[in-house]
Amino acid sequence: MTSDSRNRWIALILLCMGSLMIVLDTTIVNVALPSIRGDLRFSQTSLAWVVNAYMLTFGGFLLLGGRLGDHFGHRRLFITGILLFTAASLACGLSTDKGFLIAARAVQGFGGAIVSAVSLSLIVSLFVEPADRAKAMGVFGFVAAGGGTLGVLLGGVLTDLLDWHWIFLVNVPIGITVSVLAPRVLPPSRTPRGNGRLDAAGAVIVTAGLMLAVYAIVNGNQVGWLSGRTVGLLAGSVVLLGAFVLVESRVRSPLMPLGLFRRRNLATANVVGVLWAAAMFAWFFLSALYLQLVLGYSPLQVGLAFIPANLIMAALSLGLSAKLVMRFGIKPPLAGGLTLAAVGLGLLTRAPVHGHYLVNLLPSMVLLGFGAGAAFNPLLLAAMGDVEPSEAGLASGIVNTSFMMGGALGLAVIASVAASRTTHLIAAGASHANALVGGYHVAFIIGAAFAAVAAAVSAQMLRAGAVDAAEENVGAAPAREPAFADASM
Repeated sequence: MTSDSRNRWIALILLCMGSLMIVLDTTIVNVALPSIRGDLRFSQTSLAWVVNAYMLTFGGFLLLGGRLGDHFGHRRLFITGILLFTAASLACGLSTDKGFLIAARAVQGFGGAIVSAVSLSLIVSLFVEPADRAKAMGVFGFVAAGGGTLGVLLGGVLTDLLDWHWIFLVNVPIGITVSVLAPRVLPPSRTPRGNGRLDAAGAVIVTAGLMLAVYAIVNGNQVGWLSGRTVGLLAGSVVLLGAFVLVESRVRSPLMPLGLFRRRNLATANVVGVLWAAAMFAWFFLSALYLQLVLGYSPLQVGLAFIPANLIMAALSLGLSAKLVMRFGIKPPLAGGLTLAAVGLGLLTRAPVHGHYLVNLLPSMVLLGFGAGAAFNPLLLAAMGDVEPSEAGLASGIVNTSFMMGGALGLAVIASVAASRTTHLIAAGASHANALVGGYHVAFIIGAAFAAVAAAVSAQMLRAGAVDAAEENVGAAPAREPAFADASM
């Protein structure tokens, strides 16, 4: 292995460390919420803002973060995002006041959005050979898929053995390490666009529209989906996003060139990403609720229950998935993986009140592990292989926004349907446990349908020969090796 090749993989590890911090933060906080509530005296309503403040800024700034990376350099934006996230994590860990914690969480979300939006574009610029890119995407996909479960485990351990503050403070040494090493191992931007005009109007409108949508979604179950507040927020979001499309069609240097969506694989990957994220959220959150509320598992036991799926995802993502992509292209592994996931979610509809993990859950976990491990890599490749290097940050931001919005909306819909079914069964005389399981069964059916539709869309709409297309796009980039040793930002 040459020095430059070795540096590429070191750079990938660094990107994965930064990404892991962001992914962990979405689940590690949930485990510690009861401790945070008791310590800082949150009300049940205000406690939701510990999560919502992060989700608002994270979802709202993904698209803008990706485009800023295209304009001002992906490495520069990655380091900026890591520094913001690390400083905000330190502030969260030292918080003794409700308002201060919520404000710090909002800054965390902003930093996390920047890191998430530019990470994929950096991988695209680091790995130009299709085989290496497939392997790198596999590693990155595994971190994205498995980080949530690790967050549950780590959150339980840190909260039980130390204190809730440590779920945030653990980010600080990681963030400092990543920010110090990043200028030394990440490549400088090859096609900076800092001299171009940034579409300020489009940036403000799309960020406001996305933040309104996220706020409406995360509060929909609490205030009611047909309430004036929720309907008004969603309508406002639609109006703003419509105005954004109008602005983008008229400005000279648009934040998001609308022609980007004429690229079939990118457009298809985003549709599949929305459906797949909804299915994944159904699996993770509803399985965790079933284990905790019906079978009586502790948070730590819930995390351990997901380990088999994560081990399988690791085995596939870190090796076999890349070989499948190079052998068959992106379509068969993606459609096949999503089909396995749909079957796994379908099997969860058979989980009874007095279930046993080995009999009623492990088979589904195995199928979902194989499905997720096979699908993430080709999905990322489909989204990123269709764009020019100068638009990689934007494409990365769009993909991450699709995942985030699909997951949030899918979970909101599924949780609402499950709650409605549970309420109906209780009114009909069912026991609380039976009513809960009945609600989860309906939700798992919907999750399986999401995965099945995603499989069908990928099988029918993705362009064949995607690996060849990726090679053609790569060929448009400079062929020389990136100057990894260049420490300038």
